[in-house]
Amino acid sequence: MSNVKKEKFAEIVEQYKQAKSIQNGIVDVQDLAGWALDQGLYKPNMRDEIQLVASTFSRYFREEHRIDAKGRSYRAKHAVRESVNGKQLTLWADLDDPNVSEEHFRKAFSQRRQQIVGDCVQLKTDVDVCNDKKGSDIPLSLNFEDDVAETEYLRDNPDTAA
Repeated sequence: MSNVKKEKFAEIVEQYKQAKSIQNGIVDVQDLAGWALDQGLYKPNMRDEIQLVASTFSRYFREEHRIDAKGRSYRAKHAVRESVNGKQLTLWADLDDPNVSEEHFRKAFSQRRQQIVGDCVQLKTDVDVCNDKKGSDIPLSLNFEDDVAETEYLRDNPDTAA
């Protein structure tokens, strides 16, 4: 997003907060979007509409789960982001499609892992900044081994769940 567009969005958010008398700083993005459209402050263009439809398909792909022979729910479709001729593409493939190479899934899993790492780094920064600004001591553990083991155990042993 360009700096000009970021500034425009920031202005719209401030106008919204004033119009709605928001005192606690918490913004409902759905209400904000509806308000901005109603006020004529934001008009989607064709690129926005294409992005909206692409995002809807991506959400559909992300949410498509199947059950394997062992009873495990798995995500059926996986994305790889690639730059082709300077254009960023998101290429989805079905795990059950025999025509899709293993390499696509290696890239997809690697990129997804990097997204998780990036999210963790950003989360740690956000918690550290919050602790500094608020004088708080919100703890954050980034070791997920126990969480993953517990979730897998409960998935594989549903009768033991509390």
